[in-house]
Amino acid sequence: MAKDLTSRDKDYSQWYNELVTKADLAEHSSVRGCMVIKPYGYSIWEKMQAVLDKKFKDTGHSNAYFPLFIPKSFLSKEADHVEGFAKECAVVTHYRLKNDPETGGVIVDPEAKLEEELIVRPTSETIIWNTYKGWIQSYRDLPILVNQWANVVRWEMRTRLFLRTAEFLWQEGHTAHATADEAIAETEQMLDVYSDFVENWMALPVVKGRKTPNERFAGALDTYCIEALMQDGKALQAGTSHFLGQNFAKAFDVRFTGKDGKQDFVWATSWGVSTRLMGALIMAHSDDDGLVLPPKLAPIQVVIVPIFKNDEEADKITEVVNKLKKEFDAKGISVKYDNRDTQRPGFKFAEWELKGVPVRIAIGARDLENQTVEVARRDTKEKMVLQMNDLANKVEFLLEEIQVNIFQKANSFREENITRVDTYEEFKQVLGNKGGFVSAHWDGTAETEQQIKDETKATIRCIPLNNPQEEGKCILTGKPSSQRVLFAIAY
Repeated sequence: MAKDLTSRDKDYSQWYNELVTKADLAEHSSVRGCMVIKPYGYSIWEKMQAVLDKKFKDTGHSNAYFPLFIPKSFLSKEADHVEGFAKECAVVTHYRLKNDPETGGVIVDPEAKLEEELIVRPTSETIIWNTYKGWIQSYRDLPILVNQWANVVRWEMRTRLFLRTAEFLWQEGHTAHATADEAIAETEQMLDVYSDFVENWMALPVVKGRKTPNERFAGALDTYCIEALMQDGKALQAGTSHFLGQNFAKAFDVRFTGKDGKQDFVWATSWGVSTRLMGALIMAHSDDDGLVLPPKLAPIQVVIVPIFKNDEEADKITEVVNKLKKEFDAKGISVKYDNRDTQRPGFKFAEWELKGVPVRIAIGARDLENQTVEVARRDTKEKMVLQMNDLANKVEFLLEEIQVNIFQKANSFREENITRVDTYEEFKQVLGNKGGFVSAHWDGTAETEQQIKDETKATIRCIPLNNPQEEGKCILTGKPSSQRVLFAIAY
């Protein structure tokens, strides 16, 4: 199978685009700015969903669903929020089409104009807090711990599959609490849930931190984030958790009567991750031969390829493979037996390598005689001969080893690409030549942050949590600074 992928060193962006399409993950839609997630790509997203959904439920959350359409007046109630999303909103103005007698097609019926325009959901804070008003009267109604799996629309003109599309899939948690402390604890807890998932399932190390006021979610008092580093030295925001304070409760007049009989506004959080995680998974681990998938998220963890000359050999191999599959199934290991007779083994090897299957097993007639198989691991390309006896246990151990190795490789790359600088010249030199995270002092002002962004395209990705306090001088202004922050050029 000719993969013909552009190398990462030659053109990282082109490599990524080709890999997404050639590995059958997704493709561009006929609707501008939108994508089709193909079955293989969606099966990875389903595994992500399943793990996250269990984590949400284990922390006391329940799933619900809210409308796709949001009345325009709802967005007007929270000024910062509407300003943050206004330029990305898709607006529904009419509710009916009619036949066009001149062209034979259809046109918008001018008499079917909506009394109030509807916004196609860019995020759900407004519609949800309007709903919560009817759910909350007393402290007994709190907390509300709700998550929804949904699609959202943010009208992007410059798109890239998974990373930035007009419509994408995500989950958004929306919780309501009696006190600020409870809401902050929820915000921090969900950040920990995200970081645990990204590190232990996606095998991708992250930095947990806070966003600066400039980079906060529109309408939030505080935004927590996890930031990851891609192989091209750019950062990617992998998840966010927001402390919304009482902003949305005040906007939608959501009050509760406390134990003391006094009324107060409810405290809120929201948090979410999206199919952007698919982009992170691809960019962080894959190589010039295709995907490299962590076993925990691989739809197919083991592929078995038979090598035979005739039907008799094929039948004997299939008989052995069926026994092996039962052993793998008992271990919860997902196996694909690729016994297609329309493709040669070499084609199959290349195809499954492109698709990132962690372990490939080849079995031929000679292997049956020796009671052995050839095992190849995707992460290191290493091949080994193993006895069929107790093969499921050996492969189970190998999958665990691959998961750890993929994380360690990504972690080493991240650590090698965090650079401390003390001057603006050093800062610009690192950004231009090396990339990655740049740890530098900042004077804490929005003006300095914006000037650095305008001049270098680098943004403050986060102020790391538990950041060591260190006296220094801002790289741009020379003003005093009490801690370093992480800058990077980001997706």
